[in-house]
Amino acid sequence: MTAGYADGSDDGRWTHHGRQARQVADAVESLVACWLSAAEEASPRLPARQLHALRTVRGRPELNLTALAEHLGVGLPTASRLCDRLEVAGLIERTVQPHNRREVQLVLTAYGHRVLADVAERRVRRLTSVLEAMTPAQRAALEHGLFAFHQALTAAGPPACGQGSAGGDG
Repeated sequence: MTAGYADGSDDGRWTHHGRQARQVADAVESLVACWLSAAEEASPRLPARQLHALRTVRGRPELNLTALAEHLGVGLPTASRLCDRLEVAGLIERTVQPHNRREVQLVLTAYGHRVLADVAERRVRRLTSVLEAMTPAQRAALEHGLFAFHQALTAAGPPACGQGSAGGDG
């Protein structure tokens, strides 16, 4: 245990960090709401997990259903149903792996690429409008702070916050 924290003599640091964490949580909640609302305006309107699955398939062309399930942190039947819905919507295709004909490969369709591009563009427009309401110093501070947060989280590894498929990842 860290000295000062275990015996309750934290000199106010814990309280200060708790306040900071609450302020960051409020800001993140606003950011996530902005992020999700931009995705909800797209057509078709897809849940965050489906968007996350589409982005995963786009980024990993060798992906099969088992790897997608593992990446999303869901069971194989759940991933299969998710892919069924995405396939019916024309967003992905299941094809035969070129090097292993017994394995199914997930591929984003041209329509799936367009949907992801539309969601990304809507998100950029939303974030741009918020950033334009900030001063240059505030934007620089935000960029610096988010970069530092990302570095700290990456260095801390999964136990600090978990880096799975949070709903806001979509």
